[in-house]
Amino acid sequence: MNKIFEIPLYAYERSPDQDAPAPVRHPVVVIGAGPIGLAAAIDLAQDDVPVVVLDDNDKVSFGSRAICFAKRPLEILDRLGCGHEMVEKGVKWDVGKVFFDTRKVFEFNLLPEDGHEFPAFINLQQYYFEEYLVNRVRQLQDAGKPIEIRGQNRVEAIGTHDDHVKLEVATPEDSYTLEADWLIACDGAGSPTRRMLGLDFVGRVFEDNFLIADVVMEADFPTERWFWFDPPFNRGQSALLHKQPDGVWRIDLQLGWDIDKEEEKKPENVIPRLKAMLGEDVEFELEWVSIYTFQCRRMEKFRHGRVIFAGDAAHQVSPFGARGANSGVQDTDNLVWKLKLVIEGKAPETLLESYDTERIHGADENILNSTRSTDFITPKSEMSRILRDAVLDLAEEHDFARPLVNSGRLSVPCTYDGSPLNTADALEDGPARTRPGAPCPDAPLVDGFLLPKLAGKFTLLTIDADAPDHFEESGIEVTRLALSVKDDKSLALKQRYLGVAPSAVYLIRPDQHVAARRESWNENIFRTAVRRATGQE
Repeated sequence: MNKIFEIPLYAYERSPDQDAPAPVRHPVVVIGAGPIGLAAAIDLAQDDVPVVVLDDNDKVSFGSRAICFAKRPLEILDRLGCGHEMVEKGVKWDVGKVFFDTRKVFEFNLLPEDGHEFPAFINLQQYYFEEYLVNRVRQLQDAGKPIEIRGQNRVEAIGTHDDHVKLEVATPEDSYTLEADWLIACDGAGSPTRRMLGLDFVGRVFEDNFLIADVVMEADFPTERWFWFDPPFNRGQSALLHKQPDGVWRIDLQLGWDIDKEEEKKPENVIPRLKAMLGEDVEFELEWVSIYTFQCRRMEKFRHGRVIFAGDAAHQVSPFGARGANSGVQDTDNLVWKLKLVIEGKAPETLLESYDTERIHGADENILNSTRSTDFITPKSEMSRILRDAVLDLAEEHDFARPLVNSGRLSVPCTYDGSPLNTADALEDGPARTRPGAPCPDAPLVDGFLLPKLAGKFTLLTIDADAPDHFEESGIEVTRLALSVKDDKSLALKQRYLGVAPSAVYLIRPDQHVAARRESWNENIFRTAVRRATGQE
């Protein structure tokens, strides 16, 4: 059994701040050294923004927890320095199968097209993810970047002011006070930060619970996502099976609403359920067990003055569709470049309002899809169940019914339609997938892949179009990446960025989302687009 979650990775050390005569102020403090907090801190430090991470723990999370990581977050994590490491360790998959009773009713492929550097999904235990992020922090520290993790530093009180946030922090030795120009709260679904500020979620708690068990076993199941409706081993309920590294398998079993959670987690109750599914002869060992109650909720606002919430601290969704950690990584990807520009004085503080606008849009999209999945998985009436079962029966033979089957619409990147940072689309009949607000899809180039060339900066992407190699607008530097479809052997660049147009010019944000596009370069329009994308217009 893997014991990585028992090893302190950022053990408590006394900080000079504890002995300072007055509270020390830091540009950014992050609360929470989970995946989302560490991703935010790494992103800031890579751009030389000093950041301190506070966590009441000193090690990675217990149990595998989040395990499914989608292509878009992996592309973001590649920019943060650990995407390839995760893929190398993780179990890659793109095929899912849906069963009704004992019958396979259909299967699907999440990445049917070629020309992407990263797979549709990997399965990887959260403790590995956190370990890789901590290792990346150490690499940045060795390179002299301004990042620090303080283990066993528990925030006990927060005071908000117009120009800073004051924190009371408890340690194994004593308590001390520090200040932050900006505070990013990534302290999970039960966020103490949210509670201390008197804030709460709005949304639904569904009347259903799932047993989540990670078991170590030798099994010959394929590397696919298997989902059952009404299986013989869990009648009237549903089940899910995923493969993880190190011979660990994730099993989710629906239990219903009126249960004793503590009783259901006991091995003497868990093991018979698993044997009913796997067979009496299969040998396995329990690594981690938990009970999950469906929740689809979010804060009304993610930004509260100088305090900004991200990840589960800001929103919660049911686990089907892998939207928790994946959406949290996209939160930080959206936030950090904006916060950096504000800190540097290159953008007004009002730019941060677009974090609320865009990521609440993303959260609402995730909540809508998770709610629909939950309603399909757990019908609320007998008529709903009859309809659901009829759809499953039809899906076995008829293509039209398969899109109606909802075993968890899997995480896809959010397109920020209607964002105030977008410039109106001016590429006539351009591909819908690369309209303003959309995340850039990857494409193979003669010297690698497209997305790494667009990372962390404003880029003017030109395809068979003339434009300046570099320009600056209102303190924002924009660098050109010139490409041609003449080198596009796979046609991916043409299909994903040109469509029927003979040429195109794109303004790409640091988070690889499209800010503007048109067929050719127009200086006034693109300078205006830069100002608009940075909240100056």
